[in-house]
Amino acid sequence: MKKLILMVLCIGVISCKKDHKSVENEIVKLPIETFRAELKINDELSLPFNFKVKDSTHVTVFNAEEVIEVDEITYENDSVYIKLPVFEGVISAKIEDKILNGYFTIPEKNRKMPFMAKVNNTRFDVTDKPNFNIEGIWETTFSPNTEDAYIAKGIFKQNGNKVTGTFRTTTGDYRFLEGVINANKLQLSTFDGAHAFMFTGTVKDSTINGKFYSGNHWEEPFVTKLNPNFELPEPDTLTYLKEGYETLAFTFPDETGKMISLTDDRFKDKVVVVQIMGTWCPNCLDESRYLAEFYKNNNDDLEIVGLAFEYVKTNDKAFKNIKRLRDRLQITYPILLAQTGTSSKQKANEKLPMLNHVLSYPTTIVLGKDGKVKKIHTGFNGPATGEKFTTFKTEFEALINSLKEE
Repeated sequence: MKKLILMVLCIGVISCKKDHKSVENEIVKLPIETFRAELKINDELSLPFNFKVKDSTHVTVFNAEEVIEVDEITYENDSVYIKLPVFEGVISAKIEDKILNGYFTIPEKNRKMPFMAKVNNTRFDVTDKPNFNIEGIWETTFSPNTEDAYIAKGIFKQNGNKVTGTFRTTTGDYRFLEGVINANKLQLSTFDGAHAFMFTGTVKDSTINGKFYSGNHWEEPFVTKLNPNFELPEPDTLTYLKEGYETLAFTFPDETGKMISLTDDRFKDKVVVVQIMGTWCPNCLDESRYLAEFYKNNNDDLEIVGLAFEYVKTNDKAFKNIKRLRDRLQITYPILLAQTGTSSKQKANEKLPMLNHVLSYPTTIVLGKDGKVKKIHTGFNGPATGEKFTTFKTEFEALINSLKEE
């Protein structure tokens, strides 16, 4: 009898262990919902963004008019791992009762932000009627009264409490910003997998005093005033060839290890566009998307070559990131590896010493069929800048077509 009871108990324990193990190994997947995610900047402030789960392996991230399709999603027990397209950033979170808790990390930069998401289709809470309408052009200075000060152009639209727009700088833009104004308090954010930007400010008459946060590792003040006539310096005047130079010269490897130079036969008697870029750079992504489509439809007498300056520490990782970018955007022009271990513009300039400086990623250099530099464009005004993006495309395409006819 004792043996029988012992056998029954053992079977029960084994059965419990099996049940417990099956629960532990159960795969919990994302529910089909719209979420408000929050990345913790500090003890008092979180950066929100929205994403929608289309199915267990497809998520859409929203920033104003920007829609980012995410399809690299894996699961392990009750945890989900969401790798954002092109960029290195990964969200890892535990799923429990339609609540996600975890972290957003950029491994190679050793950056980590606490992440939380709940079912909610709003980005910021609306708590008060807006006291001001900030729609218009704003003359802006970041880090005012310091040696690090730089200017920008705020471009905003407002509908009730909702505010959308961006800040353009001399080297690019802060992409698609979305937020609200409650009474006199402005909040804007964007998240794309490479950068997490948050802007907060207090509006008073025709001025805004605020702070800009980049993740949880950087913050700086900004001041801005309404000025419909404000313009930034022309991006074609900021970077130029040093005296005595008429062209570029470089030799960098492609993914096969082959060394590519501007003197190669493929570039002779053709218009050439050289793109100084990095796979980690959102403005470079915007430009690469445009150039890939343009090249696909206009590659007669035209070559484009990208020079990638990568912060990852090894060539192998850098070429994997380059391949990921090319595959994602269907880029058919070569992207060469110019640098690893840093995205320093000073180091980039050492690789291209004929330039007065490399001020921005991206920087785009156009050469005519004679091999001489015809134009150097600093930065890139992406889709978030609206009219400026349209103007850039019109002027760029006109220049390329005119150079082809020479």
